[in-house]
Amino acid sequence: MLAAVDHVQLAAPAGSEDALRAYYVDTLGMTEIPKPAALAARGGCWFGAGAVQLHLGIEADFRPAKKAHPGLRVTDIEAYAARLAAHGATVTWDGDLPGHRRFYSEDPVGNRLEFLEPVVGGSGPADSASP
Repeated sequence: MLAAVDHVQLAAPAGSEDALRAYYVDTLGMTEIPKPAALAARGGCWFGAGAVQLHLGIEADFRPAKKAHPGLRVTDIEAYAARLAAHGATVTWDGDLPGHRRFYSEDPVGNRLEFLEPVVGGSGPADSASP
């Protein structure tokens, strides 16, 4: 039986680890998780925040995920969007998911990330305008 998602893996090009660290640690506020020695030689890096883990693995024929993406639940979405924007990350609001506020961004190698927060007490469409 499935119990939980352990992690989500995204791909990245060789040599992008420093840019990934800057984004996932400094911009998103995650912590780098040391990779096991047997996997560290493959490159890439792992990040965590609470129960969320994102693994970035090196892929020789890398193409960024433009449609497939992790959906990351956040608290105080307006402040979190402001944090990303202050670090130079794109923030694209989308109001098409009923009962949620959400926006999309991209990591430094072009992978799409979705950030969302349920609307408290609301089940209708979320406001599509940025705050």
